[in-house]
Amino acid sequence: MEIVDLTALDGRGPAWGTASEELNATLLVWRPGEGQPEHVNEGRDVAIVVLAGSGVLTVDGAAHDLRGGTLAIVPRGSTRSIIAGPEGLRCLTVHRRRGGLGMTNFRGARKEDGRG
Repeated sequence: MEIVDLTALDGRGPAWGTASEELNATLLVWRPGEGQPEHVNEGRDVAIVVLAGSGVLTVDGAAHDLRGGTLAIVPRGSTRSIIAGPEGLRCLTVHRRRGGLGMTNFRGARKEDGRG
């Protein structure tokens, strides 16, 4: 069993992660304008819990505002992206277990460069 204070961890992008036999959990920390580029996860639904800050989650072209305390469950097969708002964004993603993601998949996705 692991107990972690997700508000105390430093980092950028995927700042921390863990896995059990059945689940993956990843703490994502983005500065304003950064985030996760548009992508499709064909294999898993993903729960996103916003811990602090704000942002916009876009799922299949529909934008959804996120703020501290928000939970979003993104269905597998949907096209999605997340962009941090003016205070940045700290969120936890949880999904059925799979292999890890590379650190470079998350950094610097800004609306200005067309990746967000």
